[in-house]
Amino acid sequence: MSEPLAPAPDAAPPASFDPASATIVVVTYNRSTLLKALLESIGRMDPKPGHVVVVDNASSDDTGAVVESMREAVGSEVVYRRLDENTGGSGGFSEGMRVAYELGSEWIWLMDDDVEVLPDGLARMGVWTPRFRSIQGRRYDYDGSEFYWQYRVSVALGIPIPFAPAGFDASGYREMNSGCFEGMFIHRDVVARIGLPDPRFFIYWDDTIYGWLASRVTRSAIVNEFVLRRTREIKQWDMGIRHFNASSDMYRYYILRNRGIMKHYYAAHGAYRPVLFAIGTAATFAKEILRLVFVERKITRQGWTNLWRGVRDARAIARDESWRPMPALIEG
Repeated sequence: MSEPLAPAPDAAPPASFDPASATIVVVTYNRSTLLKALLESIGRMDPKPGHVVVVDNASSDDTGAVVESMREAVGSEVVYRRLDENTGGSGGFSEGMRVAYELGSEWIWLMDDDVEVLPDGLARMGVWTPRFRSIQGRRYDYDGSEFYWQYRVSVALGIPIPFAPAGFDASGYREMNSGCFEGMFIHRDVVARIGLPDPRFFIYWDDTIYGWLASRVTRSAIVNEFVLRRTREIKQWDMGIRHFNASSDMYRYYILRNRGIMKHYYAAHGAYRPVLFAIGTAATFAKEILRLVFVERKITRQGWTNLWRGVRDARAIARDESWRPMPALIEG
């Protein structure tokens, strides 16, 4: 059901990787303790990136003071951007990507505030830069287990493929057609061609679509390199290799609502299949019910209401003929 990866039209890849050309972009909101741990881990990195951009989604805690206190310890140039309002992860990563791009960064590494970077993480990612321009590393979960991320999506259905192989062969990578802002490592040439992440998602599906857009203009890969560790425990339903994470009522709303945005992106690139996409939406709805039952072990009126509100608002967005995807940063 998934759309084949497009041929890679990239120019010749860079012959070597300069760590100073990389920028780490962190989006944070009211989690200064976690942010401090992440900044400390960046300080332990060898090599370090040239810049660290911290986007603060209008936190009400001491995030700004924490960033100021950590500037010297980080060891890279720190750029702090405090937004006037909470724009969600989508808005934060869009702004962070914009800042990093305008700094002239060749490579941009995106991550949330609830991870730590392993000391050799940047070096491990750099090994793959001569071959790929959209790269996803691996991460350890809070308990030290190997976190599985669904790196392939069925474009027709608009959902991750749950049975994509978790293991790696001797090549050390698997081609992907998705993305995750918890660790996406992307070259500025790709950003220039596909534009900035879309802040209108607020949360959820934003990185899936962005990774898919990247895979249309370059070979994208998840590589067998552990570079991050999650520092926040999330309630899960452990199914062995794969974990089913807990969610929230707000997430449930955006998971369904943002299907309307996804529809526009797929349609703009000739990949929208109405019947199959509707099946994918139904499967997404069912998945959220399972999440309520087996992970959170509750079905509340608020949970139901947010799911149906999401479906209603997705339909309104999908019918909006004035809606347009984010533009490229360069022409051609």
